[in-house]
Amino acid sequence: MKICKVIGNVVSTEKDESLKGFKLLIVQPVDMVEFKPESSPFVAIDAVGAGVDELVLVVTGSSSRLTTMTKDRPTDATIQAIIDFVFINGKQTYKK
Repeated sequence: MKICKVIGNVVSTEKDESLKGFKLLIVQPVDMVEFKPESSPFVAIDAVGAGVDELVLVVTGSSSRLTTMTKDRPTDATIQAIIDFVFINGKQTYKK
């Protein structure tokens, strides 16, 4: 899993039938300590109702197709959780 920040969305009126009705969000992987951008942004299917500026947990690869919502769908990245808090070595480093 990767910690990412939602930075935007994608609107697509024409897409594979199995993706119709899904919200597509642009996520930016971030460093888990300082939450600064770490690598290139990518598109992920939103399975939890996330929004712009939220920190989320994203799973990629074949695991992204293991949610009830994404089973057997052509996805490579799925947002599976919205982060409320992050604690590292007993210290809170993030609070929603």
